[in-house]
Amino acid sequence: MRGSTTESDVEPATKEAAEGLEAAGGAEERAGGAEEYAGADEEYAGADEEYAGGAEDYVTDARRARWAAVGTGTLLTCAGLAAALLRSAGAAPALVPAAYAVGAAVCAFAAVLGAKGRTRRALWSLIAGTMIMALGDQFD
Repeated sequence: MRGSTTESDVEPATKEAAEGLEAAGGAEERAGGAEEYAGADEEYAGADEEYAGGAEDYVTDARRARWAAVGTGTLLTCAGLAAALLRSAGAAPALVPAAYAVGAAVCAFAAVLGAKGRTRRALWSLIAGTMIMALGDQFD
């Protein structure tokens, strides 16, 4: 019986060989995947060159947003102060010119934020300052 093989003797050897082939196949797949990713790096290397001009556009947009925040904040500050002075000279209650002055101060703060590059906070401060001035106008 030594020379003859039975199914039980062949089966473990076949399983081991199959497992070895699966492991080798998995290694080939992983190696192939790495080659694919290496090719992807070469493919997307041109994308950096394509978007190199995008940084200049970003800087230009950021600068434009800062100037818009500063200009709008300054304009609303001047308008609020002028309204506060005009309303304080009239027969309006004291709350009205105070609301215009506080709204103008918030808009001045927004202009400072815009100059520092905090344009989103400057926008919300401009909205708040304008709402304060509008609220003060309702008391008239």
